[in-house]
Amino acid sequence: MKPDEPGKRRLGGRRHRASDHHGAASDHRGDRGPLGAGDEHGDSEAQLTRSAHGDSAAFTHLVKTHSSALHGYFARRMPAASEDLLAETWLQAFAARRTFDPARGSARGWLFGVAHNVLAQHLRRAGRQEPAPGPDVTDPWQVVDQRLDAAAMAPALRRALAELPLEERELLLLISWEQLTPTEAAAVVGIPAGTARSRLHRARGRLRDRLTMPRPAGRNLTATGDLA
Repeated sequence: MKPDEPGKRRLGGRRHRASDHHGAASDHRGDRGPLGAGDEHGDSEAQLTRSAHGDSAAFTHLVKTHSSALHGYFARRMPAASEDLLAETWLQAFAARRTFDPARGSARGWLFGVAHNVLAQHLRRAGRQEPAPGPDVTDPWQVVDQRLDAAAMAPALRRALAELPLEERELLLLISWEQLTPTEAAAVVGIPAGTARSRLHRARGRLRDRLTMPRPAGRNLTATGDLA
């Protein structure tokens, strides 16, 4: 039996539930936060590399470290399918772990790239090209609203985001919601970092134009933080 087979059975035989990883839901920094800094295996890049050489314990630790952030990624886009998409992401990440190259980016960015592909596969099977969040998807807007000048801006923000080209919107949300760096977000959507930065600049400009509008009290709505 190969050393990494037990880890594969463990991932395939267990359904991920929101209660398993929401304990760290407020911290979506993955290996950049306390979860990754003090673990016994070292940083996530080293864990992923070790798992590629048969260390199943290292991959199990990756699952514990990054499941909260990856679940949030799916819950904000396809809440009804988020549990299944998370499980599929870990199965595909395990199968593809030997393709990870730390010289090309972080483990966190690589994992979000796998998640991005899993979501795209799901949408293709459903005959769709992009997520279409309904009114029940409240979690992302609670996060986004904290980055705005006023909660009253949320409906206008939804409309403005919906009007952005898909790639620009995904880049912006990967940075704002998932706390990826521009370079990591670029790798997730498969474009050069320089291209991503220029598209982010354009997307933020469009949002500012859309959201700078008079309010009844005489103040303007203004995006702040990662969206500005």
